[in-house]
Parts: sequence; C-alpha cells; structure tokens
Amino acid sequence: MSRSSMARVAAALGVFAFGGGVASLLRRWRRKGGPMQDVKEIARRLAEDPWRGKLDEALELVGDDYVGHIPGAPEPIHGRDGFRGFVNMYLTGFPDGTITVDDQIAEGELVATRWTAQGTNTGELMGMPPTGKQVTVSGITYSRIADDRAREAWLIWDTLSMMQQLGAVPEAAPARTT
Repeated sequence: MSRSSMARVAAALGVFAFGGGVASLLRRWRRKGGPMQDVKEIARRLAEDPWRGKLDEALELVGDDYVGHIPGAPEPIHGRDGFRGFVNMYLTGFPDGTITVDDQIAEGELVATRWTAQGTNTGELMGMPPTGKQVTVSGITYSRIADDRAREAWLIWDTLSMMQQLGAVPEAAPARTT
C-alpha cells in the first residue's frame, strides 16, 4: 500500500480508526463478559486441538453457519456436524496423527495458517484399507473468524504427496535428460 502525502489527514484518520477499533473492542468485551479471543489463537486451536483429544473443545469455536471449502470434496462441509465428520474421517485413518501450526498471518477477521500434519495410516481412510505407512503433509488453511467463531475456511494440502506416501498413487518418475 502507498502512504498518503497528506500526513495530517492520515494521522487524523488513524486516530479515528484507532478510536473506533478500541470502542468496538470494548463493546464486544462488555457484551461477552470478557476479552475476545485472538483470531490466530482460534485458528490454531481448530487446527491442532482435535489431534490432541480436544475435538469437543474445538467444536465450541465453530459457528453454526460454518462452511469449509475443501478441494476434491463433493460439496463444502457445513456447521459443527460437518466439521466433526471431516475431522473424524482423518482421525480414524490416522489415530496417532498430529497437526502442528508452522506459521500464521492475520488481518482483521482473516487468518492464513500454514501447518504440517504427520501420522501413521492404521485405520480406514475414505474407503481405503490401512497401509501402516507414515505420512507427512504440508497445508494451508485460510479462515474467516467473526465473533470468536470460525465462519468459513478454505483448506488446501498436498493431497498428491499424501496419496503417494500411502502407496495409493505411484511416485513420479524422474525426468530423463539426454
């Protein structure tokens, strides 16, 4: 973004914006009886907590109107039940699985979360029998969090690499050079 050459106007607008933000924060704090949660913390908990045995606690952070967009899924997942079903599918396939948040960036109600998932495929996954193979996959979740609840998320991870590590898809052959 470029900065305005009119420093006084920008400073005045900054003061008004800051004041409006503080007022909004105080209103939400009073309405909820305490400080609002940080959007990055909510996104982190939604990524990591289900894999730490805290799925029910994570579900408290999912809005009733939640929509999860997942490439390859026949349709988006909806609400807490959709979130629970999606997570349980992977918890069944990778009972020892973990997700670790590697990095986050937030602006307003939007959070980008880069994460790494690891686990051993000892349970059925999407109709495939367990392989017993260890998998490490990187991904990114882009979340919209409003009123201390996840409202929408866009998930993407290296599905091809996961399927190759499971042996469901052959590894790519190295390119020939002459």
